[in-house]
Amino acid sequence: MKTFHCAKCSQPVFFENVTCEHCGSLLGYVPEIGEISAFEPAGEGLWRSLHADALDQTYRQCHNYVVENVCNWMIPADSSSALCAACSLTQVIPDLTEPGNQVLWYKLETAKRRLLYTLLMLGLPVEPQGPEPGRGMSFVFKESTEAEPIMTGHADGVITVNLAEADDAARERVRSELGEPYRTLLGHFRHEIGHYYFDRLVNDTGWIEPFRKLFGDERADYQAALDAHYANGSPDDWESSYISEYATMHPWEDWAETWAHYLHIFDTLDTATACGLVLAPVDTSLPQLSDQTSVEEASFASLIGRWFPLTYALNSLNRSMGMPDAYPFTLASTIIDKLRFVHEVVAASHGEPPPKAGS
Repeated sequence: MKTFHCAKCSQPVFFENVTCEHCGSLLGYVPEIGEISAFEPAGEGLWRSLHADALDQTYRQCHNYVVENVCNWMIPADSSSALCAACSLTQVIPDLTEPGNQVLWYKLETAKRRLLYTLLMLGLPVEPQGPEPGRGMSFVFKESTEAEPIMTGHADGVITVNLAEADDAARERVRSELGEPYRTLLGHFRHEIGHYYFDRLVNDTGWIEPFRKLFGDERADYQAALDAHYANGSPDDWESSYISEYATMHPWEDWAETWAHYLHIFDTLDTATACGLVLAPVDTSLPQLSDQTSVEEASFASLIGRWFPLTYALNSLNRSMGMPDAYPFTLASTIIDKLRFVHEVVAASHGEPPPKAGS
């Protein structure tokens, strides 16, 4: 993610900020320009943008911003919608009469907005569900109960996230019990949206045959694969072909895990580039990083070439703080081929209809 500044005083601000801590201006994200803007009151609940790319244009706060305090996106003043482009994609919210659920909902919406930012940066189609099944996306955030167990997953464009995944302590317990090196709320969103884009961009298109050569035949029985995975575990040499043990279960999960990983790489490199991060150690045998090409314009070779030195530095910094590796993964050549395939699918999409099967 790129860096943002207050349009009034130039103070650096974060994507989630609602107020500039330096000058006190109201802040809000304007998706039409992809920027955090500072605002001044314009009367009757309206706000005037101070950002150069939307100067003097008027906006309203999203209902979930001004009332629920779980959003910071703005809506053009002439829009009839009460919800911003991000919040309007949420179909079901948690039960807010339950103590603590407001905070968990905020965490879910925050992760979802970061996901949407990256999808829009990549030029991927982002649209709400309509009459055509699976064409658009929506999100369901629910608490699991004995009467209604909730599984995090995707079906026909609907991404469901178990509310417990927004509880850091609960999520960490699950991560430890399953022996996973990495489990985050944002990671869940990136994984599940991968299933959506498989259906949208790969399935029944000209991409399906090259997909099968790399990931396997997705027509294999999913439930049987799931049962076998939990009964027998992963192959002994899984690291040579898969980004995670979960990816070994079925070609769909291999794709979703690889897709999520591609978004990790893209967004982290975007942040590093925006911050002007360069690695130029005196010891020239250590990894170097000088390429500052915008991630939207970078080739796959550029992205991967920058990723290895950056993750070396990230892991070294974390170990200096006594923390686990920030990047607990190994990218074997087969995994890199899969990531390249994701990159090619993304680059070819740009919101256009996918190629027809056999083309």
